[in-house]
Amino acid sequence: MRRACTNAGLTHISSSHLPSKLTTTMTDNLPSMSDADSCLSDSQLEILKKQYIREGEYVTEQTRFNYAWGLIKSKNRREQTQGVLLLTEIYREVPDRRRECLFYLALGHFKLGNYNDARKFNESLLEFEPNNSQARALRQEIDDRVAKEGYIGMAIVGSVVTVGAIVLTSLLKKK
Repeated sequence: MRRACTNAGLTHISSSHLPSKLTTTMTDNLPSMSDADSCLSDSQLEILKKQYIREGEYVTEQTRFNYAWGLIKSKNRREQTQGVLLLTEIYREVPDRRRECLFYLALGHFKLGNYNDARKFNESLLEFEPNNSQARALRQEIDDRVAKEGYIGMAIVGSVVTVGAIVLTSLLKKK
């Protein structure tokens, strides 16, 4: 089950809406869960994509990060997956961006329904910043989603078992 995005309602992307390079000592400069749930419009994502393409083989780490961030905030699952892949590259190649990457990797995996991976990245961030309110809020969202989907799964299994028992009972009665 995918979470619906809310549109940020922007007609352009100003620098205040883009993630900035953060130091590892900051604990609350990640987006709130409501901001994390907002999606970029196609035109906003296109701006980031054009910048990424324009820089070509000399693309800066900030442009790569901004584009990955935009992809994560897309409504499109394929684009979200592409954003996770790009963030994974940045995480491996740019140690100064690992803190931000951990959160957005957790968020990207969460949006894709990969809750184990989301939890793994989020817990890595919380190891370094146990009081990070955004990471703690994401932890709660992950736990809530896993519990909700677990209940749905149990209800489906319970329904299948019930139907199977009814069919089996009716077959046994016919004999």
